Amino acid sequence: MHGTGLPLVTPFETDGTIDSRALRELVQWVERRGVDFIAPCGSNSEAPLLSADERARVVETVVEEATVPVLAGTGHAGFDATRRQTERAAEAGADAALVVTPHYFQHDQETLATYFRDLADASSIPVYLYSVPKYTGVRLEPETVADLAMHENVAGMKDSSGDLVSLGRIARSTDDEFDLLVGSGSVYAHGLDAGADGGVLAMANVVPELASAVYDRHASGERGAARELNATLVDLNEAVTGDDGIPGLKAAMRARDAPAGRVRSPHLPASDEAVTRLAALVDRTLDDASLEAVE
Repeated sequence: MHGTGLPLVTPFETDGTIDSRALRELVQWVERRGVDFIAPCGSNSEAPLLSADERARVVETVVEEATVPVLAGTGHAGFDATRRQTERAAEAGADAALVVTPHYFQHDQETLATYFRDLADASSIPVYLYSVPKYTGVRLEPETVADLAMHENVAGMKDSSGDLVSLGRIARSTDDEFDLLVGSGSVYAHGLDAGADGGVLAMANVVPELASAVYDRHASGERGAARELNATLVDLNEAVTGDDGIPGLKAAMRARDAPAGRVRSPHLPASDEAVTRLAALVDRTLDDASLEAVE
């Protein structure tokens, strides 16, 4: 996976059921705006709030609708559940599996390495490591990643730590066939500078064309321009991944008429104040990005 991907949100109806029609429309919406691949059932997809059957249906729906590669989130807290979810994603036609570090219990690096090796051995599709310390409380260290990258079925990694030093160390210790993906939109261009091959970015649900433009500028050698464009996206990224979270992410998407759907409990809808503020932030981001492009 190279280029710009996104952890596609899962649209829900007001009663909390999955809105499959909106999900299909959303796949079309982001594809028209230039994303290179789609990652359903990630953190910002509310995957931890989906049952195993629901996750399988989401992946199947996205695969049926998408014309770009699909990197399906399949990680659970335990090995057997993750293995089964990965095989269901493979049966649905996903191109690869994005597997979060096992969570709830604290595991050392040796345990994590064994877990991922066993999963890669068992999986019929390539496995991408997913390190997101914000949610799991554990990170994959560069030495562990370098060791796992030697496995023929470990194809890459999404690093959501935001640690550019660690990202650079991983890039230097893995070969060109290992796909290193940035997981933080605020440092996307800088992550590409550090050696990443692309990104899986929550903010790309809101401004997929701008997130993609960061990558495209960098790939064409305009690294300074990529960083400048990325700078216009930082406030929006921080709002939808931190301050306002998934309710804010979906509210920002609706400000662009994207079929984001509703959140699932225990999330609550964004407040009226947040909806108004985020709509203004989206407008300002689009304006600033346009001005930056002209300059």
